[in-house]
Amino acid sequence: MNQLIQSLVERSRKAQQVLCTYDQEKTDAIVRMFAKVIFDNAEPLAKLAVEESRMGVYEDKVTKNKGKSRIIWNALKGKKSIGMIGRDEEAGLIEVAKPMGVIAAATPCTNPIVTPMCNAMYAVKCQNTIIIAPHPRSKRCAMAVAELYYKELDRMGVPRDIFLVIEEPSIELTNELMAACDVVLATGGAGVVKSAYSSGRPSYGVGPGNVQGLIDEGIDYKAAAGRMIASRIFDNGIICSGTQTIIAPEKDYDAVIKEFVEQGAYYIDDKAVVDKLADVVFPDGVINKKVVGQSVKTIAELAGITVPEGTKVIVVKPEKHGAGVVWSKEKMCPMMAAYSYKTWEEAVQIAYDNLVYEGEGHSADIQSDNEANIEYAGVKLPVSRVVVNQTCSSMAGGAFANSLNPTTTLGCGSWGNNAISENLFYTHLMNKSRIAFVKKDWKQPSDEEIFA
Repeated sequence: MNQLIQSLVERSRKAQQVLCTYDQEKTDAIVRMFAKVIFDNAEPLAKLAVEESRMGVYEDKVTKNKGKSRIIWNALKGKKSIGMIGRDEEAGLIEVAKPMGVIAAATPCTNPIVTPMCNAMYAVKCQNTIIIAPHPRSKRCAMAVAELYYKELDRMGVPRDIFLVIEEPSIELTNELMAACDVVLATGGAGVVKSAYSSGRPSYGVGPGNVQGLIDEGIDYKAAAGRMIASRIFDNGIICSGTQTIIAPEKDYDAVIKEFVEQGAYYIDDKAVVDKLADVVFPDGVINKKVVGQSVKTIAELAGITVPEGTKVIVVKPEKHGAGVVWSKEKMCPMMAAYSYKTWEEAVQIAYDNLVYEGEGHSADIQSDNEANIEYAGVKLPVSRVVVNQTCSSMAGGAFANSLNPTTTLGCGSWGNNAISENLFYTHLMNKSRIAFVKKDWKQPSDEEIFA
């Protein structure tokens, strides 16, 4: 094993032995601190994230730093995660929570502050220690978070080594770390997730996003357009839960597009221009790194097209959808593709075809007041989350307005080659012992009753 990794893991294990001696109150004080430090330093950390990663929007990163720290701590506050956490007298079962050990967390440059924070909060809540393997384009961010944490940990008399960082990360070091730790959290591209599952350790990963946006007939089109634009443009489109498409009813298509245009969209249905943009955004059918997390202005300049001042998002109308069409894929910049449908079944089929091409298992954004239609889509679409009448990019990862676990790691189930089809939560980072007693007044049913 690489000496650096061996040293980090040994230090982490030693710190974990100390962490395990703390009661719930002291453990929670550390977890609260992890959130509060990011909340209090949201602005400078957002500035550093934009500078180092060279993508995203400063104001949105400030919002994200404050929002995630706020909601994750709120969700953890008062929750038991140490020792006996559940007792069911009738079933004769007692549940005991125990740590998993040392967590390896590979974190992305798209979320370089809140992902280390979230992972650390969930790990330490269950008395695990954590080692962060940041994307090379976010190593300064990870160290900035660590330095802020160390100052507070010193003040609290807690070993610094409960939160460690690979200061000069590489693919090789990250892979070594994954193999050496007890559990792996992998948030990032397909490569890092695949490495996590190949590490021989229990792993939680994410899948690619490609959120399909379905607009139902009769919904308030103005409100729907506002939510979907906000979802698409947040942090210049690098959020995996950002809405990628506008699937609108044919009979009201023009009215829907008009609402988008009035709220800052630049709509392009000229095939020559759409193709020109495709060559820039997806050269050789793969997303161009030069457009990821960049502004509309930058993308337009790269494509040699002029867009009006104040344009928030570019909307293109491709001739086809599904497999082999680049616009059916995830566009990690402020761009959307628009389609029309005759029936709701057709709308869901368009979304399905695009998801099967890319983004299966992630999320769908539905703007609808029709419960039967919402449920039909929920049954048919291969996604882990269906977010209804919300801003998907900022709410699929949990929000005060919904009951999804607040997180920065959105599991995509077997569709996305992931272990979980839900939002990662602290409960995924604990082992449980179950003490089983003989049930009171138990009785075995007769064979006739069993097979009746």
